[in-house]
Amino acid sequence: MDGLDTRGNTWELCNIRYKHFTPPHGELWCSSVWDSLLCWPPTKASATVEQKCPFEDGFDTTKFVEKKCGYNGRWEGQNGTSSGEESPHGWANYTTCLTPEMLRLHGKVYTNNQEGEMKMEIAEKTRTLEFVGLSISLVALLASLAIFCRFRSLRNTRTRIHKNLFVAMVVQVLIRLTLYIDIELLRRRTHGMQRGIGNTPFLCEASYVLLEYAKTAMFMWMFIEGLFLHNMVTVTVFQETSYYRMYRFVGWGCPVVITLVWAIITAFFYHPKSKFLRCWSGYNLSSYFWILEGPRFAVILLNFLFLLNIIRVLVVKLRQSHTSEIEKVLKAVRAAVVLLPLLGITNVLFMIEAPLDNVKKFALWSYSTHFLTSFQGLFIATLYCFLNGEVRLALDKTISVYLSLRGTDIQARRQSTYSGCQPYRITSERRSDYGSSCESSTSRNKPRTKTSPQAIEHPPMPLNSTATITTKTDSEQPSTKPGFTLTV
Repeated sequence: MDGLDTRGNTWELCNIRYKHFTPPHGELWCSSVWDSLLCWPPTKASATVEQKCPFEDGFDTTKFVEKKCGYNGRWEGQNGTSSGEESPHGWANYTTCLTPEMLRLHGKVYTNNQEGEMKMEIAEKTRTLEFVGLSISLVALLASLAIFCRFRSLRNTRTRIHKNLFVAMVVQVLIRLTLYIDIELLRRRTHGMQRGIGNTPFLCEASYVLLEYAKTAMFMWMFIEGLFLHNMVTVTVFQETSYYRMYRFVGWGCPVVITLVWAIITAFFYHPKSKFLRCWSGYNLSSYFWILEGPRFAVILLNFLFLLNIIRVLVVKLRQSHTSEIEKVLKAVRAAVVLLPLLGITNVLFMIEAPLDNVKKFALWSYSTHFLTSFQGLFIATLYCFLNGEVRLALDKTISVYLSLRGTDIQARRQSTYSGCQPYRITSERRSDYGSSCESSTSRNKPRTKTSPQAIEHPPMPLNSTATITTKTDSEQPSTKPGFTLTV
């Protein structure tokens, strides 16, 4: 018997379809049942019903799954026993639906049922850890981008490279969070139409293609970070701006080519017979995935070689001379010494196959790898932005100017409110009684001058006020306020 369309298969639809079924008189039949994946129709005792595999992650929809009705009119359990009240829907062996890649993974995870459940519990906890880490990283990366775009003094080639790296990471994090939220929402909707990115053909594949593109772009900009720092240290005459166009092409253009090649090959050759394989499920387990992983691994290796050569050159230079230029480069290298190994270790661990043969080893690998990858954005934003000396100097300067201007404004308001002399009370050539009472004996003998509208609108600074002195820098223009002296 054919079941319902798996993409619209729900508990409600299953009940509606078979609610009017009545077994023949004197015969035993298993009642219709929904097992959270498929709707199984009423089946005669001792008979076996077969359906196409459902549209789920890791399932090949060209394969079939079976379910047997026992001789007593109850669905059989896993070991051929009759199902009880705790599990009235019986058991169906869905492992026959798995793709070869997912079948190998399933065999490694479920060496026995107890260890398999423990590993799945670890995977659920690491997903929560990953979600928290990605959320914190997103906030840190967006804050760093805002800082780099806000201050003109930070607009140089090095910070441009940082911004491109941050943008690639933000795109990747946003897509990951969107997919995780979509999966979580679908899990909670057990009764109803299962709509979402994962169940929408083409949209799901496009989401993962964009995710892999952003991830590859992130690796390329990491490579440019290492290359730029390497050239800055080792090349005698290095023009920062002359290579920026090439950097942009490598950082954003090369990932387009790599990702397109991978996407086309995966679309045509990854289980071509299964037209309804859900969202290229398990594509990261196939050999085609190395079209993406190969260049990424090469980036890690090159960055490691760059780091070794940078350290070698610095040791030689520091022995010969201690100039301000060397000290400046050394500060940048200190960040790189911490950052580049961290990035390499993180991604190399993720490329290594998970140790699924042992629960403790799997837990250690899973927690450490997902912690480093999910908090990667926070680490990079902290090292390249929040701990950067130029960024901190720009922030301190802005805060100082703001506090200085705010304090002067408050002082001016107090003086204009409580002072005996209030120039804004003068409305014509004739002084008011209040204004004349403040004049000195010498000022009475002086000829009166007509007060212009500008003078009324912007009164002079009180005599006992203090002037604010600011210094004009390359990154900010001196601001003037009425009634205050500004010295540049």
